[in-house]
Amino acid sequence: MSILVTRPHPDNEATAKNLRARGHVVLLAPMLKFEPVAFHDESEADYGAIIVTSANAIRAVAPQLQDLGLKNLGLLELPLFAVGEHTAAAARDAGFAEVIVAGGDAAALRDKVMQSARDKVLKKKSTLLYLAGADLSRDLGGELGAEGFSVVTQTTYRMTPVKILPRDVCDGFAAHGIEAVLHYSRRSARAFLDAARDEGVEISALAIPQCCLSETVASVLRDAGASQVLGAATPDENALFDTLERALRTRLA
Repeated sequence: MSILVTRPHPDNEATAKNLRARGHVVLLAPMLKFEPVAFHDESEADYGAIIVTSANAIRAVAPQLQDLGLKNLGLLELPLFAVGEHTAAAARDAGFAEVIVAGGDAAALRDKVMQSARDKVLKKKSTLLYLAGADLSRDLGGELGAEGFSVVTQTTYRMTPVKILPRDVCDGFAAHGIEAVLHYSRRSARAFLDAARDEGVEISALAIPQCCLSETVASVLRDAGASQVLGAATPDENALFDTLERALRTRLA
């Protein structure tokens, strides 16, 4: 029996490695594809800090950070607020020296920025550079703007839905050889549902536990009719793995 991971590449490889170390057989079906967008900053703003809600934003801009234009902006010298430890690690790898880590979601990142202003680590009226994806599930810039910050949002990447499931995954559903699915975002969950429907495996795909990074992601699966949907206690992969183990124990009971 296999665990299906729908997380995009390359993060899905690290997830698969961790699952195999726990004794699981893994199938991969990345449901979103990463596409970088060229960074062009014409705002001429004097940034006080950078905010990032995804490691993909760092991956997209990292190759450009040594280019003369971006280097002159001094982005690597600015404090960077990362949504969680995974994004923070990508920022450090890219050369950012001062990385502040939030609690794993956009709300926690907003609160971390606001607390830094209260602690006078960050000037309250600072202009923030938001390195973002093309599709935002939350108006983080607007929320921080309401608190007195000026936020310049720069789209650095997009995630496009993958419309088909790999053949081994379809065969796994048909043979009832997949025992749970891991979901990491609302958009990837929707892409998974669309692909499963198109491949004719929707019924078997939704008959097994759907383990989700958050309750927000879980709502997509519940709305689609999945009966065994579990959301992680906190939006991090260790909590998601704990949710998976709980789901599997329940199935065996």
